[in-house]
Amino acid sequence: MSESTKIRRPRPKHKGSATLFKNPALEKLTRTHIAMPLSIFTVISVSLIYYGIIEKGFTTPQIILLFFAGMFVFTFIEYIVHRYLYHIKGDHDHEVTTESFSYKVHGVHHDYPKDKQRLAMPPIIALVLATFFFLVYRAMMGDYVFGFLAGFLMGYTIYLCIHYSVHIFTVPNNFLKTLWHHHAVHHYRQPDKAFGVSSPLWDYIFGTMPNFINQEKENTKSGEFIDDRK
Repeated sequence: MSESTKIRRPRPKHKGSATLFKNPALEKLTRTHIAMPLSIFTVISVSLIYYGIIEKGFTTPQIILLFFAGMFVFTFIEYIVHRYLYHIKGDHDHEVTTESFSYKVHGVHHDYPKDKQRLAMPPIIALVLATFFFLVYRAMMGDYVFGFLAGFLMGYTIYLCIHYSVHIFTVPNNFLKTLWHHHAVHHYRQPDKAFGVSSPLWDYIFGTMPNFINQEKENTKSGEFIDDRK
């Protein structure tokens, strides 16, 4: 199937929630209130900045540079993970195979895009991944990791804010509406396009920007929710 082809999937459900595991403990771990990861990673990011300045002696300009470098790198990792891990099969059939790995980690979100408790990665898994990135970046850049990872994790926090807002709140009447439109196309028009959530930059670079045949039709108006009613 050509990447430019619109993929027809079962209509997403805007109410209810899927059960991913029969084990109640595992099932509970797949859900989280958005405030929890936002709080956790904001605190960790601030703590890393504090440690970098007070304990490691970095200057404020150095920390700022490292911080924004980390945020920028996060947008790339976000794109790569979304495109090549969450959408691991090019034909996207994994999204409707409910027992598959990719369905449990992401396909369920396409089926229930407004499930508030599954708009963020479970904190336990996110913390394990954050630890992994800390070890990798520490090996690569030494003490610079404290400013860099702070920005990387804040990039993740901003991503969570954007992703949650796009699905739960109406389209704003400002420049941010581009992000609402971009993600709506990914969910309801072309799931093989528009993988960037916090930024469409890497879609431009890697050629996965949506094919807007009719821009007016694709765009949801300000004050509306993104959905598949059009």
